Amino acid sequence: MNIRKIVIRTALVLIGLPAVLGLLAFGFFYSVFYFPNWTSATIDTIISSGEKREYLLYVPKSYDRAKPTPLVINLHTSMSWPSSSMAISQWNQVADEHGFIVAYPEGTGRGPKSWEMTGRESPADMPDVIFIRELIDKLEASYNIDKTRVYASGMSNGGGMAFVLSCTLSNRIAAVGMVSAGLDPEWSWCTDHRPVPVIAFHGTADPVCPYNGGWSKLGGAVFPSVPGFMANWSRRNQCGPNPIESAVAADVTRLQYTNCADDADVLLYTVKGEGHQWPGGKRVPAEWMIGRYSRSIDATKQMWAFFYKHQLARK
Repeated sequence: MNIRKIVIRTALVLIGLPAVLGLLAFGFFYSVFYFPNWTSATIDTIISSGEKREYLLYVPKSYDRAKPTPLVINLHTSMSWPSSSMAISQWNQVADEHGFIVAYPEGTGRGPKSWEMTGRESPADMPDVIFIRELIDKLEASYNIDKTRVYASGMSNGGGMAFVLSCTLSNRIAAVGMVSAGLDPEWSWCTDHRPVPVIAFHGTADPVCPYNGGWSKLGGAVFPSVPGFMANWSRRNQCGPNPIESAVAADVTRLQYTNCADDADVLLYTVKGEGHQWPGGKRVPAEWMIGRYSRSIDATKQMWAFFYKHQLARK
């Protein structure tokens, strides 16, 4: 993508945003240039629901057409773009090490992009869900994708969208990862009860998507308690009622639900004092507004280790 084009588009967007939202958008925009590894991916488009949708694609040099290759779909935050998602998560580095493909699709909206998470009687018919489904179809036709190892991850609004995909594309998505996820308090619309493995990371001082739930001024919505949401997911996966809690670092605890149906694990990593950040990834600027960053755990590496343990049953 042309650098001048990005700068002009971002400047126009920031001018039209409220101050708080503009600063947050600028932070994600800034990360693209501060961490320039996004240029290693290719830009492509797909026509979905009559609209042209963009995505970035990273294919490691080790890719071998003769070998079925896993696919990770990483979903950006609200008011952002795929390039910032790539920079912050650092999925490309893990893909180089373990040999899988990463797709960074673009949400909807003019200017900064977002994902539509709820609000329809038929979530499977939402344009963003259709887009992700068609993107998987396209990548499976173009590359030797291991259809049993397609995963979805995301941060904030993108984490909420990953949950939506677990409810609408559970026949295509083997496992889900969420970081500082913006979650929907309602579960009634999620009628797909297939156990879907999930790993989540959330800071206790997140001012955008509060760890204990409630109204968020920065997020502009009411969010559920993160531990409560994960407890609901454990019931969906038919896990045992007594999760195991352990310390993995001075500021990180791990809550694991065990004895789940189909070995569909439910894991929650809680980072004490961390804000709206991707732990172990690249620090998002404006910590004074969105909170502290922690390197005590590498969410991306932990997520891949979790993903690799889970795959769909072969048909």
